[in-house]
Amino acid sequence: MRSISVFGATGSVGESTFDLLMREGGAEAYRTVALTGGRNIERLAQMAVALRAEVAVTAYDDCLGALRDALAGTGTTVAAGTQAIHDAADRPADWVMSAIVGAAGLVPGMRALRHGGKLALANKESLVTAGQLLMATATANEATVLPVDSEHSAIFQALVGEDLNTVERIILTASGGALRDWPMERLASANVTDALAHPNWSMGARITIDSASMFNKALEVIETREFFGVSPAQIEVIIHPESIIHSMVGFRDGAVMAHLGAPDMRHPIGYALHWPHRQSLPVARLDLAALGGLTFLAPDEARFPALRLAREVMQTRGLAGAAFNAAKEVALDHFIAKNLGFMQMAAVVEVTLNRVSSDCSLGNAALTLEDVLQMDHLARIRAVEAVKMVKGS
Repeated sequence: MRSISVFGATGSVGESTFDLLMREGGAEAYRTVALTGGRNIERLAQMAVALRAEVAVTAYDDCLGALRDALAGTGTTVAAGTQAIHDAADRPADWVMSAIVGAAGLVPGMRALRHGGKLALANKESLVTAGQLLMATATANEATVLPVDSEHSAIFQALVGEDLNTVERIILTASGGALRDWPMERLASANVTDALAHPNWSMGARITIDSASMFNKALEVIETREFFGVSPAQIEVIIHPESIIHSMVGFRDGAVMAHLGAPDMRHPIGYALHWPHRQSLPVARLDLAALGGLTFLAPDEARFPALRLAREVMQTRGLAGAAFNAAKEVALDHFIAKNLGFMQMAAVVEVTLNRVSSDCSLGNAALTLEDVLQMDHLARIRAVEAVKMVKGS
């Protein structure tokens, strides 16, 4: 019986992971070491009971009492807070799902890698902020990092049996998000409700807004650089509104391998769960005749400045990814709070990167986790300052 842990169990990726685990027998098929979540205590407790989790952790200290009451008498240990999540990651497990959103997912993923085993990485920020460090940690501990983002899972699958040296380009597809058909002049007036109306995917609020601004794709561009080790010049982005092709790999003989499938996160999760084998999954099968056709559009970087900023970050490397992600998270917080306009988010990130680069050399290698965390802290301070500057300009 394989042991598993799920970090970010009550989010959209965590829910899809839970669905697959339960379909495969739940507690009869897997030993669940740890489940973590946020404020949805009722759901976290339901999952812990169903999977007979050894420990359940909420990220919020003020939710501990509710979690304790919900799991009283079940035998599941309960805890709360950031340190408790880190401690849960110190418990060895054969397979760990890293699905905490944002930079908060970095430390648990790094700690899980120390035990070897497999890390199913849905937390793209881990590679963006500390890609070189994370992959080196995996190598040192003979652990395997498996991509769960649909795009990177698609690339990973397209490369099975291939020599990475024969890769000419990697093409990331992007839906374009909820605002892809809006006229450019309307984007500045887009609000949170507008940005959340994604036409294809059912995801959490933050990633859905990031999809509309293309900051999600910007993170994935950096993630591709760090995971696959290709050069920035080899990475392309194409808008594909139907979200049927999840990404493509072009080879030096002109061939392009594309991964197609219905937009359902259970596919990349299931692939990572069973890798290196393929198992039957409860996802819709494509009816190509019913689809009729697929659409592709070149992204306009004036419309999506996040893509330009991502390329600058890739050129700098080092601590630039940590600064970029921290600034993006702060800008998103302020947009959700209606304190910042939709197009102002990119401006905040750019101002932050410029200001942080004057504080220190972003290109210096991130040698330790502490380096990354310190940069994350500094960039958040500078981003708050940048919000005030951008709003006042």
